[in-house]
This record gives sequence, C-alpha cells and structure tokens, in this order.
Amino acid sequence: MTKVTVFRGRLRTRILGGVAILVLAGAALPNGVAASDTVAKGKALAFDRSKGNCLACHAIADGELPGTIAPPLINMRERYPNAADLRAQIADASVRNPRTTMPPFARHRILTDGEIDAIVDYLYTL
Repeated sequence: MTKVTVFRGRLRTRILGGVAILVLAGAALPNGVAASDTVAKGKALAFDRSKGNCLACHAIADGELPGTIAPPLINMRERYPNAADLRAQIADASVRNPRTTMPPFARHRILTDGEIDAIVDYLYTL
C-alpha cells in the first residue's frame, strides 16, 4: 500500500464518521430537544380526540375546548425533569396512583410506544 492509499482510506473513514455524527445529531437536538417533526406528531396526537385526547382533561396552550379536571400541561420539563417519569405517567398513571382517572394509554393499547415518546417530546416543549 502506498502512502496515498492509506491517506485516502483514513480520509474516507473520517468523512463517513462525520456523516454518521451529523445523522445522529439530527435525530435529537442538544439539551434533549426533539426534532420538530416528532414534536409536531406529538402535538397532533395530544390534540387528537381519538388518540391521546389530552384536551379532554387538561388545558394546553393552543388547545380548543380543554378539560378542567386535571392540571394544565405547562412547565412540563420543570415538573418532570426526568423524561422517563413523564413517559411512565402517560403510559400507565395507575402504577403511581391506583385511583387515577387517567387512562393507561400503553396497557390499553390506545397509544403505541412511539406515539407516547412523541407526546413526551411535545410536552417537553410546553
């Protein structure tokens, strides 16, 4: 192998490594901020009366005809600093509070795991 061949091989490896980093960086932005398409999907699910239906019980910014039986969904990153806790609350709130009126979205297969993740990403923007 010549020095030129070795150099080209190393350059190709560095370029491909850089591309991989850029692709991964596009999936999740700094500080845990989700990509805008995931946030938009999460908002659509949260507002969808046949899926997340968060507005049935919670007030949400930009939401029409919000419910008043549950706390407003504001300052979610402060209320749930650990996204896994918020995800668990959405998936099945009865684990922490057996007397909750919040539907167990995961257990009853109302929402998929991916849909719950999208809603968490959206709620973290509030």
